[in-house]
Parts: sequence; structure tokens; C-alpha cells
Amino acid sequence: MKLVVLGLSLSSAWGNGHATTYRALLKAFAGLGHDVLFLERDVPWYAAHRDLPAPDWCRLELYADLTDLGRFDPEIERADAVIVGSYVPEGVAVGAHVQRIARGATAFYDIDTPVTLAKLARGDFEYLTPELIAGYDAYLSFTGGPTLDLLERRYGSPAARALFCSADPEAYRPLAVEPRWDLSYLGTYSPDRQPTLERLLLDVARACPEKRFAVAGPQYPVGINWPANVERIEHLGPADHAAFYSASRFTLNVTRADMIAAGWSPSVRLFEAGACGTPIISDVWDGLDELFEPDREIVLAATTADVVAALPRDGAAMGRAARDKVLAAHTAAHRAAELEAHLIEASSRSSKITSRRLEVDPLAG
Repeated sequence: MKLVVLGLSLSSAWGNGHATTYRALLKAFAGLGHDVLFLERDVPWYAAHRDLPAPDWCRLELYADLTDLGRFDPEIERADAVIVGSYVPEGVAVGAHVQRIARGATAFYDIDTPVTLAKLARGDFEYLTPELIAGYDAYLSFTGGPTLDLLERRYGSPAARALFCSADPEAYRPLAVEPRWDLSYLGTYSPDRQPTLERLLLDVARACPEKRFAVAGPQYPVGINWPANVERIEHLGPADHAAFYSASRFTLNVTRADMIAAGWSPSVRLFEAGACGTPIISDVWDGLDELFEPDREIVLAATTADVVAALPRDGAAMGRAARDKVLAAHTAAHRAAELEAHLIEASSRSSKITSRRLEVDPLAG
């Protein structure tokens, strides 16, 4: 299969979780014998932080703008399948163009589904419109559960399918390093995540001055009151993630508000930390207990007191159980097989819905 992916970023994991998700998925997909071309908008904030400029398992090409993207029209047209991802710059124009010229199956891969739907509900069409949803042969969503029915019923998707994030077990595995922190958190700053981070980590650090904590990730604003026992790491590249998790007695998972409301929205960090055998403390949302068994594979916490009570525990058995779960059901190889099946299904459907695709191509002439 020849697959073209137009995604937010493959070359840089700075400030986004898309890159590690795409890397794990597409590396495994290429490992099944498929040919992958990834097209990425060349933007300065990723250009300054590229940690994978030339992957050896797919072809990565940068384009400057919509006009420059036209260089790849022959490959988009001839591909067996074309995927456009969430948060692609000018994604509405890109998606309409892809739907216009692609002869193979087209799909939208949403790594931000609840955020996307909240944006659509308020008329914010930054990278997707309701009309485009109906024009894609498949909507691949990192959110499962009732959201899939909503995408088909309200927005007319011919096929909404869950495609959760995953972990590459070669990159994410337990490492023999000295423990440095009792509780860590890895994630880019987000205003709607910050209250949970305050409650489940910073307030815990204030209540437990004898313990050590770490928060790794960029874009945190000046003015946050970091307790003295919280180590701040401005950016942590993917190559250092396994060591970070392995040096943590527990790690925290914090979910964005829209994703909590939708449920069934596991962050890539859940699977990556689990693959490293690090016991996870997570905020609570519908569907999480279907992915990891509470109290055996994960700790669920709603309050500062919940986390304080969990930290004295020996989490080794829980970490091993979480790793076993990831290796059994949530590796990149599992997701690549699911993606292959979804694209084959979409290919069988694509010729039937051609008439539903947009007639106006914003990039034409």
C-alpha cells in the first residue's frame, strides 16, 4: 500500500504529542511492508527543534505553503490511501484539496477529537469543517466510545473508527536507572490541564516536602508557583522519555477538559509510561477502566489526598501489570494492524461516496 500522510509534525516532538504518535504508528505500518510519505508544513517553531529530520522507515518531505504542497499532487493522486491529520495548518484547504484529487481512500486522523468537536460546535473551523467530515472515507479517532456514533450520526462520517495512540516498545521500555522522583509529569502546558496538575502534583509536593517531583515540558508561563521540591525540565526529547519514566516511582497522567468530558480518550503518555513499567496515577474519566484495571494496573485520583495516599505504596507490581497490558494490546504493531484494516475497509467504500466530496478545490488554479 502506498500511503500519504499530511500531519502536524513528524520531524519535531517539541510542544506536541503528535510526533511520537505518528512515529510509532507509521514505523510499524511501514514494517508491514507499506510505503509511507509524510508531508509536513515547514514552520519555524518545529524547524528550531527537529529531532527526527530523516526517518529511515518512511520518506519525510517539508512544504512551505499551500502552493508548494502542489509539488506532491501526483503522489497524493496516485496513493492507495491519503490521511490528513488534526491541527494541520490550513487543514480545511488541505483536506478539500486531498478529497478533490485523491483517487484512493481518504481519511482524517484526529489525535484531538474532543477538542475538534468542541471547536466545530462553536463554529471554529481551524482545520476541519462538518462538510469535510462527510467527504472523508473514514474518520480515525483517538477517542472511542459514544463519540464515534456522534461523528456518524451528527456529522455524516461514513465510518468513524477508533485508532488510539500507542507505544513503541523498542523506544519505551524499563531502564536500569536510579530513582530520582517520587512523582513526575511529562506534558506541554495547557490552561485546561493546569488546575489538575496543581491539584494532583503541585499541591501534593507542598503537602509532602520530603518527596521529590518533576514536571517536564515546554510553554509553561512565568508566574507559576513551583514548590522547591519540584524540578522543572523545559523540554525532554523522545530519546529521553524512557529514562525519565524509569527514574520515576510514579508518573501522573493529566487529561484535557474536553477529553475528560468525552471519555475514552487515552493520551499517548499513558501507553508510553505503561510500556516503561512505571506505575501511573491518573485523573478519572469514562472508559479509562476499560483500558487499565484500577488498583491493579493504574491508580485513579481525583484529589490531592488521593495522590498523597498513593505515593507510599510499592508500585512495582502495578508497573509490571501496566506494561503487560500495553504489550498485549496497545503497541504500535497493534495500531498499525488496525490502521491497515481501516484503510482496506475505506478503500472498498471510497468509490461509493465520491459524489459526496467537495466540488470546490481551494488550491485549484
